[in-house]
Amino acid sequence: MMKRLGQRYVQYVNRTYRRSGTLWEGRFRSCLTREESYVLGCYRYIELNPVRAGMLEHPGEYRWSSYRANAQGETCSALSAHESYRALGTDAQARQRAYRELFRCQLDPGLVDEIRKATNGNYALGSPRFQDQVAKALGRRVVRGRSGRPKKEIDTATDDRFRPHR
Repeated sequence: MMKRLGQRYVQYVNRTYRRSGTLWEGRFRSCLTREESYVLGCYRYIELNPVRAGMLEHPGEYRWSSYRANAQGETCSALSAHESYRALGTDAQARQRAYRELFRCQLDPGLVDEIRKATNGNYALGSPRFQDQVAKALGRRVVRGRSGRPKKEIDTATDDRFRPHR
């Protein structure tokens, strides 16, 4: 029943908005981050995606962006302010002004790459210390591993290749 309902809904949306395909193409991707230095970078990364894709000139033009709420004060009941955003100023106008300032310069390409790798691999995004804390809490690897087979450790005391020749 739910499958059929979902199919009908997508057909309705496609007809209404003159589009095609599935409602959500591709699988959902995310990464865990808690560090303040990365949170606002992620905000900028997400809100600049339509600009990078060439869909529009400014993130405030995108209908589904939180930029209009964070930078321009537009009310949206679906959003709740993150503590990193609240720390940008003592009142709403100061926060909005500071948030707009974040978008005056380009997002560092290294950070864009780091966010993409963490998101696509479902890794923890943050400092090595943060990644270690997450790995210990989850009991699994949360950073990209090395490709290939692990190298064998050689015991030089018992391996004949490391004994002096006589």
